[in-house]
Amino acid sequence: MFDFLKFKRKSAPALPQAASADVFSYSDVLGEFSVFDFLGVVDNGRFFEMPVSLVDLERLLRSGVHHASAIYAKINILKVTFTPTRFLSRSEFEKFAFNYLVLGNGYLEIQRNRFGVPVSVQNRLAMYMRRASNLRDFVYLRYGSGLGLGLAYDEIAGEDVIHVMQPNLKQEVYGLPYYLAALDSVDLNAAATRFRVRYYQNGSHAGFILYSTDAKIDEEGWANIKEQLRQAKGNGNFKNIVIRSPDGSPDGLKLIPIAEVAAKDDFLNIKTISAEDMMAIHRVPPALMGVVPKNTSGLGDAETVARVFATNEVKPLQQTFLDINERVGLELFKFDDYVIA
Repeated sequence: MFDFLKFKRKSAPALPQAASADVFSYSDVLGEFSVFDFLGVVDNGRFFEMPVSLVDLERLLRSGVHHASAIYAKINILKVTFTPTRFLSRSEFEKFAFNYLVLGNGYLEIQRNRFGVPVSVQNRLAMYMRRASNLRDFVYLRYGSGLGLGLAYDEIAGEDVIHVMQPNLKQEVYGLPYYLAALDSVDLNAAATRFRVRYYQNGSHAGFILYSTDAKIDEEGWANIKEQLRQAKGNGNFKNIVIRSPDGSPDGLKLIPIAEVAAKDDFLNIKTISAEDMMAIHRVPPALMGVVPKNTSGLGDAETVARVFATNEVKPLQQTFLDINERVGLELFKFDDYVIA
């Protein structure tokens, strides 16, 4: 008799499902906004924090060749056209203009006599100046001792500080430098140079795998080969190595390069395009930056270029400083015309 209780129906084997296409993409973080984009600057209870890292801005000045050259070109022209006044010397003005162009903020502290009459103004480093929480006074940071995490500061009355800042659309506490749009180009230019320097210092151009099946090369021979390869690193790295193996197999030694991809980093194009970005953001003609022309047509008449640059770029800067005279009621700034000898 057939036992239905013990009967188990065998299920048909599952058919493999056809793989479907899977499409995905990475989010574009550069096009996203967050709530922090609308905060401007943050009040920490003592002073307002900077909206950007001033340390990074100073570092870029030391790493971007065209970036630094353009700023120094403007400073040099401003310095030779500046006329010292009874309140501001040429050396103090140069420091002030340097801080203003690099960090977007310039600070002058008014020095008074015992009767409270201004006698001179001195530059204060914008790297350490902050606007106090009351938005009236200022704070000058001193590191190494004092409050909290080794932070100390001097309080300076707002009436004794002349703050000149480049305008910003999000907040009016601090200025931001005009060249922020070219920060990636400055960093890319410097990174390309650093890569090439390390590439040659580390001997990466000599990177390969030496694969051998030649039984004719004994241990002493291998020791000599390894020593020669070690010497190919660092100084004196461009060396040829001769290996002699009588009656050896033609395919006994194989050289497999592993660093050819690194050598194809398009170094010249990266340097050229990023340099053009830097010159565009600073609007300084290449003829005034020591740039060597790439073709026979040259870079144009340097004298004409200098005059146009002085009119379009230097005079607006001079006017920004001259406006301070009306603001404080003192003749701090005075400029002569830019004359090309």
